[in-house]
Amino acid sequence: MTGSLPHYPLTIAGEAYAGQSRYEVVAPADGRTIATVAMAGRAEIDLAVTNAAERFRGYLWRTMRPHDRANMLVRLATRIREEAGDLAALESRNAGKPIRAARAEVEAAARCFEYYAGAVGTFHGQSLLPAARGYGAVYHPPIGVCGMIVPWNFPLLITAWKCAPALAMGNTVVVKPAEATPLTALRLAELALEAGFPEGVLTIVPGLGDQAGQALVEHPLVRKISFTGSTATGKRIARTAAETLKKVSLELGGKSAALIFADTDLDTCVDSTLWSVFDNSGQDCCSRSRILVERGLYNEFLARFATAANRLKLGLPSEEDTDLGPLITPAHRARVLGFITQAQDQGATLVQGGDMPGDEPLADGNYLFPAIFIDAQPNHRIMQEEVFGPVACILPFDSEEEALTIANDTAYGLSGSIWTRDINRVQRLVHGLAAGCLSVNSNSSVHQEMPFGGVKQSGYGHELGPDALRAYCETKSVFYSEG
Repeated sequence: MTGSLPHYPLTIAGEAYAGQSRYEVVAPADGRTIATVAMAGRAEIDLAVTNAAERFRGYLWRTMRPHDRANMLVRLATRIREEAGDLAALESRNAGKPIRAARAEVEAAARCFEYYAGAVGTFHGQSLLPAARGYGAVYHPPIGVCGMIVPWNFPLLITAWKCAPALAMGNTVVVKPAEATPLTALRLAELALEAGFPEGVLTIVPGLGDQAGQALVEHPLVRKISFTGSTATGKRIARTAAETLKKVSLELGGKSAALIFADTDLDTCVDSTLWSVFDNSGQDCCSRSRILVERGLYNEFLARFATAANRLKLGLPSEEDTDLGPLITPAHRARVLGFITQAQDQGATLVQGGDMPGDEPLADGNYLFPAIFIDAQPNHRIMQEEVFGPVACILPFDSEEEALTIANDTAYGLSGSIWTRDINRVQRLVHGLAAGCLSVNSNSSVHQEMPFGGVKQSGYGHELGPDALRAYCETKSVFYSEG
């Protein structure tokens, strides 16, 4: 059966490698194998990193004028748009995304490369006058080889978030995509070559996290690791990277809250909050899975939210009217179901959802109807840990102080929303909430022009915005004596 499927070998410095083995890539919507991919082990990671280091030392890329690198980034964005239909279809099939969402993410990836093509020209050092007789200058050279470890929930888009600023600054990049969703990253590397990137500047090495990912983090020639994924894995990466004092950026888990006050625009709030939890079937670290509603509004909000959730369509990712696709794997769905069962055991009330469709064509996929809980307590596991599935907990509160206390009562601090017309309340809550990305009267956490990252156990470092360029460079000060 697999003989007729597309196969993706490892490509390093223009040469194809079989890797230590090959594995099957499975579609979440129906469990069918859609491709086979060569798997990198320690030897292949060493080859990819060594080649990337040679390309960096060879000056061709890092000493290229920023304007010329920017032109290549723009050409890559153009190639992404030219292949947008195929890329979106591939992402939708591989990751189980509704095709409308996949198209939007492909376009956002193209915009990301365009943004850093423009931003790198505005990034500069400093000229200083120190106390000593002479002149001072501060330069920001590229770091070297950057290892990127990408999750499965937004495969192409997060690959772009990491690669675009790193490449713009003159680094070379080795990407380890999630083993479940490597296909669009592999295609991105091909598009980069077509756009004129030198071979070895951008290398994609699929493999297992505990093998290929571990080898990438341990490799002495890798000078920067950027990781998006679970907090537990991020902690292991930080410990390992400390052995070689690598720079590390970690975008980890979240358990975000939406704080909804009685004076909000309820129509807008219900629709926006619905998507803040259930978009991408809840597989989003920014998911506002804890919905805190002022008591006077609680019953009406709950009724409207439940009605709106019932209208969401579970469907095949390829269908235009699908709202929610499948979860990524059967094992991940089982994990989410475990949260639902335990929440009920602890006394939370399941209002609706949380079950699996039994009819074709969805019965063979990893589908789950969106679940809504009430009566969960702030210390329940479902309120403390990241479920990463279509599960919302709705709680009432009586005061601004109570809402703030509940919202901050987790180990995480990634994102959150504030819904109110009271600007003074907004200012108090913005300063009181422990989160890296907040939105007011909106559920939007991610903006290309603004830094994205969290506090507490949601990690450190930032993607996006001008800050991302600084994350991929060193700081070098030089004193020029007057003699």
